[in-house]
Amino acid sequence: MSLGQELAPHLPFLRRYARALTGSQTHGDAFVRATLEAIVAKPDEFPRDVDPRLGLYKTFHAIWSTANIEEGEEPVQSATGAEGIAHARLSRITPLSRQALLLTSLEGFSSDDTGYLIDASPADVDSLVAEALEEIERQTLADVLIIEDEPIIAMDIETIVRDLGHNVTGVAVTRDEAVAQARQNPPGLVLADIQLADDSSGIDAVKDILAEFSVPVIFITAFPERLLTGTRPEPTFLITKPFQRSTVKAAIAQALFFDAATVPAA
Repeated sequence: MSLGQELAPHLPFLRRYARALTGSQTHGDAFVRATLEAIVAKPDEFPRDVDPRLGLYKTFHAIWSTANIEEGEEPVQSATGAEGIAHARLSRITPLSRQALLLTSLEGFSSDDTGYLIDASPADVDSLVAEALEEIERQTLADVLIIEDEPIIAMDIETIVRDLGHNVTGVAVTRDEAVAQARQNPPGLVLADIQLADDSSGIDAVKDILAEFSVPVIFITAFPERLLTGTRPEPTFLITKPFQRSTVKAAIAQALFFDAATVPAA
């Protein structure tokens, strides 16, 4: 198989990464073209001691770093909705942290592989990702409704939410209570269990709420299989009990990242 054939399946993902990194389709695609031109011009210099995808991204980063464009990239004038919100928030994150966050969360590279790509140790990568998530958290403040009938778990979740700087509008223990609280104080985020106090369903509560409001939802449940059925609402964010506090924090940050109702980057 030729080098071009090895790299072809990875190009759409490199374009996605480059656009997110630069905040511009034009600039992102230009860096990808420059990367391919460099590979074609000097194929013998392509990293062959690693996976082809890693080698492709490594070459891209060499082009990116020598271009010395880290701040003030072309603004995304045409980006609207979730895409525009994401670009605005990513632009507030320092360049190296932005790279670490995108490489791990968007592209799925491990900390080791990300360290190879940006010339950092795995521990440094983890610190950079944490720094990026902290900045996102500062940009994404929301009113949060918690649907959970276990008092101790509800208190734990409420503490996590408040520690992140969000406002908890209420803790509901039944379907009817959850819907009533959502109507009284429309939430910017819902954290929901499945099995509730009166044997009602958190899934049904979320369906009722989503019928009236557009709001991101994170399910936190001991019964994840009950949500993996292919029927609505399909969970974008699903956390299994017992949960790690760090997992809940990361899910909240990501759920709010693309949501226009949270405090915008400014």
